Amino acid sequence: METEKSPGCDCTPQPPKTPAPVTLLGQMPAAEAVADDEPCCGPPAGPQSGPDERPGYAIQGFVENFLTTPAGKVPRVKTRLGPTDILGTVLTRVGIGRNDYKIAPGIYAVGKPDQAAPVLVTANYKLTFDHVRRELGGQNVWLLVLDTRGINVWCAAGKGTFATGELVKRIIETGLEKVVSHRRVIVPQLGATGVASKKVRKLSGFKVVWGPIRAADIIDFLENDLKADRKMRTVTFTIVERLVLVPVEISLVLKPALWVLLALFILSGIGPGIFSLSGAWERGLWAASALLLGILSGAGLAPLLLPWIPGTTFASKGILTGLVLVLPAAIAAGLTEGMAGFLALMFMAAALSSYMAMNFTGTSPFTSPSGVEKEMRRYIPIQAGMAVCGLVLWIGSAF
Repeated sequence: METEKSPGCDCTPQPPKTPAPVTLLGQMPAAEAVADDEPCCGPPAGPQSGPDERPGYAIQGFVENFLTTPAGKVPRVKTRLGPTDILGTVLTRVGIGRNDYKIAPGIYAVGKPDQAAPVLVTANYKLTFDHVRRELGGQNVWLLVLDTRGINVWCAAGKGTFATGELVKRIIETGLEKVVSHRRVIVPQLGATGVASKKVRKLSGFKVVWGPIRAADIIDFLENDLKADRKMRTVTFTIVERLVLVPVEISLVLKPALWVLLALFILSGIGPGIFSLSGAWERGLWAASALLLGILSGAGLAPLLLPWIPGTTFASKGILTGLVLVLPAAIAAGLTEGMAGFLALMFMAAALSSYMAMNFTGTSPFTSPSGVEKEMRRYIPIQAGMAVCGLVLWIGSAF
């Protein structure tokens, strides 16, 4: 009877070899020694699976190892960002994968925290999570990550996902009372609009301590006996903080802008001869310039010059920058398209610039949620009116 073999592996039983000569130590010579766990088909292909691996789940690259706690094993995360983290940040900043850039909610460890270590609460938007852990080098703390649907703390608090119910749920589900001996969680100040501290204490037994606004101040806050100074409580919107948002805003409008661009080229071909391909191309380039300049104005120039532009609303500031930026192109177009063409480009660029600039109301400390709603109710009809007037004038300028 033949012996079964694995494909590509000759495991046919072999006759016993002649006993090896015995050395003075009673051992086989090193050249002929064989590891006890070495299979007949050669050494193992790789290391054994880790004890924390589970079917259907992947251990993330930012997890260093696991700590054993009374509530179970807790992943210990690195405080230095790796190449994958950096790449993810870059892609997210330009809008790629932004809507699904999140981590699993739950409890994480930084360093080697014990039962007396502080508990920091944050969102499961990975950009936020990375920013927080990067600032915690050398610290021993627990991170309680809420399920904010991949949204940052500030926006999630306004949308109701960084909220009282979610915080209480995570405290209970993670068994936090078993992990720490104290009853205190540090919540970022920007999450205050969504968290009712009294309800959290009533429902979970944990007291809410309001932490600093910026992750960069966490260590100072911890070393200052959990007390925040004026700087830690002040929201800023510096030129660098504004410019960081520009790539995201531009990337979000690129796809719809392509459809608008196609429509502008088609509309530019309408004329006395019903439709002209040459007109669509030549006049379409002027319309495209208004579109491009409107985007650059509202998403770039308006936030860059925000404090120095006259007006109290983002939308009105966008109108001004749009008119200024498109003026040279509108004058050049007016030489061939007349006054109607000049006004058309001015209206279209200003409308788009105003709308793009208004998007920053949700990312700045200059406006409250009610102020954002008020500005939108007031200016969206104005923006729509300017856009329609611009399109009508542009079509009319061909006749």
